[in-house]
Amino acid sequence: MREDGRAGEYRPVAGYRAFYPRALPPEPGVVRDGEMDDLHFKATLALGKLDGAAETLPNPDLFVFMYVRKEAVLSSQIEGTQASLIDVVEFEAGRSRPGGARDVAEVVNYVRAMNHGLARLSALPVSLRLIKEIHRELLEGVRGHERSPGEFRRVQNWIGPPGCTLADAVFVPPPPQDVEQLLGGLERFIHAAEPMPALLKVGMVHAQFETIHPF
Repeated sequence: MREDGRAGEYRPVAGYRAFYPRALPPEPGVVRDGEMDDLHFKATLALGKLDGAAETLPNPDLFVFMYVRKEAVLSSQIEGTQASLIDVVEFEAGRSRPGGARDVAEVVNYVRAMNHGLARLSALPVSLRLIKEIHRELLEGVRGHERSPGEFRRVQNWIGPPGCTLADAVFVPPPPQDVEQLLGGLERFIHAAEPMPALLKVGMVHAQFETIHPF
């Protein structure tokens, strides 16, 4: 993480420094140059192709079914989970192979949490309440279930190599007492009518959420 800038600033906290993201939307606003416009065009075109391809499928629900599981496998690998798409499908079909059951269960939880969130959008907006519900589903009965699932963190966390401390961590997010306030600002930004492309806004929301690191 770079030193203080538009993205946020480091603040001293009890012997270490934590990074506080600045509120969204950014001030001054994002200046879209030719490179950004080109990337945005390519991303929009790719989404259009995907949408068009899905329309030609005889059973688009099957495509979504498998895509959700592929996304779950790839996202879970970021946390060190070792499970393949085949492992997940066989597990759900009751044909789980020996070994790796814990990893597969975590991916299946990811699928269940994602589907829960999508289903709840019919009754709830994207909100802190919904995020907590999804987190509770994600950790049900798997690694991390003892760490207050469905609740924002109450301790300081950090990112870095094994054995590192707060003093030499690669990144230290805001302390727990400031998490809810920062997330409240993010929630307001999500629902604000901002004059910017949806893909750009989604990218900002994702980056801000990861920076706050609320769980």
